[in-house]
Amino acid sequence: MKKLLYYIGLLLFTLTSTNAQKSSKIVVEHADHFDVDETLFPDAALLQGNVRVNHEGVVFTCNKAYFFQKENYLKAFGDVQMVQGDTLFLNSKYAEYNGELKKAFATGSVVMRSPESTLVTDTINFNRNTQEAFYNTFGTITNKENTLKSKSGRYFANEKKFKFLTAVTITNPKYTIKSNHLDYYTNSGHSYLFGPSTITSKENFIYTEKGFYDTKKNFAYFLRKSYIKYKDRRIEGDSLYYDRNREYASATNNVKVTDSINKGLIKGHYAEIYRNLKTERDSMMITKRAVAISLVEKDSMYMHGKKMLITGKTGDRILRAFNNVRFYKTDMSGKCDSIHSNQKIALTKLIGRPILWNYDNQMTGEIMHLIGNNNTEKLDSLKVLNNAFIISKDTIGTGYNQVKGQNLYGKFKENKLSEVDIIKNTEVIYYLRNDKHELIGINKSVGSKINLILDKNTIETLTVYKNPDGDIYPDKDLPENARKLRGFVWRANERIKSKDDIFPPEENELDAKIQADKKTEMAKDNLPLAPSKETLDYDKNNPKPKTALSETKPIMK
Repeated sequence: MKKLLYYIGLLLFTLTSTNAQKSSKIVVEHADHFDVDETLFPDAALLQGNVRVNHEGVVFTCNKAYFFQKENYLKAFGDVQMVQGDTLFLNSKYAEYNGELKKAFATGSVVMRSPESTLVTDTINFNRNTQEAFYNTFGTITNKENTLKSKSGRYFANEKKFKFLTAVTITNPKYTIKSNHLDYYTNSGHSYLFGPSTITSKENFIYTEKGFYDTKKNFAYFLRKSYIKYKDRRIEGDSLYYDRNREYASATNNVKVTDSINKGLIKGHYAEIYRNLKTERDSMMITKRAVAISLVEKDSMYMHGKKMLITGKTGDRILRAFNNVRFYKTDMSGKCDSIHSNQKIALTKLIGRPILWNYDNQMTGEIMHLIGNNNTEKLDSLKVLNNAFIISKDTIGTGYNQVKGQNLYGKFKENKLSEVDIIKNTEVIYYLRNDKHELIGINKSVGSKINLILDKNTIETLTVYKNPDGDIYPDKDLPENARKLRGFVWRANERIKSKDDIFPPEENELDAKIQADKKTEMAKDNLPLAPSKETLDYDKNNPKPKTALSETKPIMK
């Protein structure tokens, strides 16, 4: 009798199978045993042993199943597997499938596999209409490159994309990504980060609130409050690009590089940074309103050049600034064509028409060196070689105090220029005044050496050594054409009087435009996740090693 019912059941399901496409009913293709017992299994057929069920191309296999034909519903037990073509395999201990809604539910040691990745979790739901799977139990996703762990997630089969809206961690042998909102494409390895996210590695720490990371090719770019932090530097900007394979980074607009060891800060609107992990010798270029800020005691030094280069490892770095270099400190400012500063020997060279203002004292010469003290981290001395010339305006009258000679050697005390020696072929014109600031006379002398003792803007003493030759002239006895030494040029209109004066007008115009554009983009609140023009230009001009940027289509429309 049971065999008769079994064959009747097979006949019924064969007829159903014939009309499957028309009625979209679940089709039972095989079962070792088939039972229909309304008392034990109301409205259901019991299928046991090598059960195989098909619905519109999706195949279910299991050890045992209850099939509710009227409801077009299936409950499967033991070694359950759902297969959708060659793109999706879902294994579990238990599953349910609704043929009318085309929705599946699986629980118990769930494993969902695709050609690119594998998800292991406890419970999962799958919607065939939208080709979406979602889980709210802790899940682990693995592929060739990465392991992802999250509390919940959603998988889009057509796009081969995982979306996470709760805490998710991507673990790679080289780094770890953590985010609360992340989209991950399993075929390409592309990760899109939204909201506070971090990327931690042995080399650096990255923070962003909107970013993209290619986990296969190891390049990324970031927007919105993003920064890259190394053990001695922190790099931030409106847009960051990073290539882990080359340890190269670039930053665009409102760039800030903080040197935590040397207490320095560099700003600009475009920067490139290379890290050499083997030699620890780094290099950095910054341009577009570039400024280097170094803290000297409680007073900062501001230096600007059209382009700045910094190379070398910590403690042995060299800074070079080019094209119309200007710098400012409250008691000292200056300008020259370029600057070369060696951190190891604490030597800064002002190259090409250097001029230095110490308070109101103007100093010029062909070669100018500032020497520091690495032990005290303060300025130690000053050298002005070949045609050294000091000029300062008389405190009351219209005349000028002047000292010139072959070379000048100055000493600093607590970062203030306190004493100056001018040697070889020295000349001086100095307006002498009493305590009431009344003019006593004008000292015009020559000698082989002149010593000045300074107190901020005041020359306390002036001494001419070794066979001085000259006199003190009453004001009326020294003609105007004799009151200026040969080579006298007063350049007060060029003096850098504030930190804002270090920037030429065109650099300020660039800054204003960038800030205006940023406000416009922020107002839209839809910043495109794309590399900067400077980064694309760099990769175009430096094809070796090749970057993945040129192969990447625009993302985030």
